Amino acid sequence: MFDIVMRISLLILAVSTLMYFYRLVKGPTVPDRVVALDAIGINLIGMTAVISVVLKTNSFLEVILLLGILAFIGTVAFSKFLEKGEIIENDRNQ
Repeated sequence: MFDIVMRISLLILAVSTLMYFYRLVKGPTVPDRVVALDAIGINLIGMTAVISVVLKTNSFLEVILLLGILAFIGTVAFSKFLEKGEIIENDRNQ
């Protein structure tokens, strides 16, 4: 029964990722696209965790951590770009 529930949750996460991908492509505004991209990252983390539970291994924990870090850095970079128009600032106060 637990295996069936895990597979159903993996299917739900996959369908959710596809819907977020549609929002990423079709999004009316750029902030909507940024939120969709962040949500796709979160769904990838969830799918990796479910696969790790189904396979009864903890080998994917580093992958989950790496995906979380990359999703966070990507969201921060996009947010900074939307706010200021540049990601890396070159302040030369001379």
